[in-house]
Amino acid sequence: MTTEDGRRSADLPVEPSAAATGTQPSVPEAPASRSTVVRTRRAKPKHKSFLRELPGIVITALVISVLIKTFLVQAFYIPSGSMENTLLVNDRVLVNKLADKPDEIHRGDVIVFRDPGGWLNGPETASRGGLLGLVRDGLVFVGLAPAAGEEDLIKRVIGVGGDKVACCTSGRVTVNGVPLDEPYLYPGDHPSDETFSETVPAGELWVMGDHRSVSEDSRFHKQQPGKGFVPVDDVIGRAFVIVWPLDRTAVLRRPATFDQPALDASGG
Repeated sequence: MTTEDGRRSADLPVEPSAAATGTQPSVPEAPASRSTVVRTRRAKPKHKSFLRELPGIVITALVISVLIKTFLVQAFYIPSGSMENTLLVNDRVLVNKLADKPDEIHRGDVIVFRDPGGWLNGPETASRGGLLGLVRDGLVFVGLAPAAGEEDLIKRVIGVGGDKVACCTSGRVTVNGVPLDEPYLYPGDHPSDETFSETVPAGELWVMGDHRSVSEDSRFHKQQPGKGFVPVDDVIGRAFVIVWPLDRTAVLRRPATFDQPALDASGG
């Protein structure tokens, strides 16, 4: 048998057939196409630049901070000595803003409240502009500096609606006739240098500072329209922890004297 070019078929090398060897013919692997490589490369995730993500992180943090400050917890700066030695000047406390309802405010709580009217000398109007103003506003926002025009006060609740508070026939402040043991008083202070006997109206509070000799609290505003009482509606929240300075970090607990069952015998 001859081929098309005239050579005899016997002159050509003969490849063994699959049938003769009993094996499948090998099929060479096709190299990965360029399009496959390109698709693989494009499937790899791209990492965004940190600088591109930073504005989003900052905005998210600010939004969360505003929500927390508005509805949950806010930091407050202590500007005066009226609550010494429980709270010192320049302390920073966190205030639970959910504790602002009558059933969440108890005798012995340390509360922050808005000026009921006439307790302070009026807001300051001076303010700083420029970079210094922005920095100060940021410190005020997180509670690290007092606000210009600050109209908030911090005192301890002594009596709630329905209580009769008085001082000092027994040498101590009494609530519903029960004498209070007040270890939180500033060393050397009397329970009160002013005598008083008042019944707290429903929905209002009688408050006093722990540094009684310098605290202009409910005792000193009896001649004003509010008669020294603080409306519960003016309460911002309950201070529950000192967070700064670090060496004074402490939880503000309700003193045990306010847990006396006799306090509820005839009061709120």
